[in-house]
Amino acid sequence: MKKFIPITVGNYLVVHGYDEHNREIIESVEVEKASLKIVAVDRIQSLSEKYVLVTGAFGRLMYWEYEESFEEISTKLMEN
Repeated sequence: MKKFIPITVGNYLVVHGYDEHNREIIESVEVEKASLKIVAVDRIQSLSEKYVLVTGAFGRLMYWEYEESFEEISTKLMEN
């Protein structure tokens, strides 16, 4: 059974792969307004004070800025 948590996310970075020097190819996306997402816990790779790193389609990684506190998100993750 999948577990999900709600996260309010805003701007984000999408990693599309790597260049010939093994550097990440990153697309920066700015949104007008943050939105609430229900995220599958198994998509979450890591959590920092600014970003939640999640996996996406086609092997992409996304760094989402989130509005909750680090403590709120980490507590939700520990409960799953």
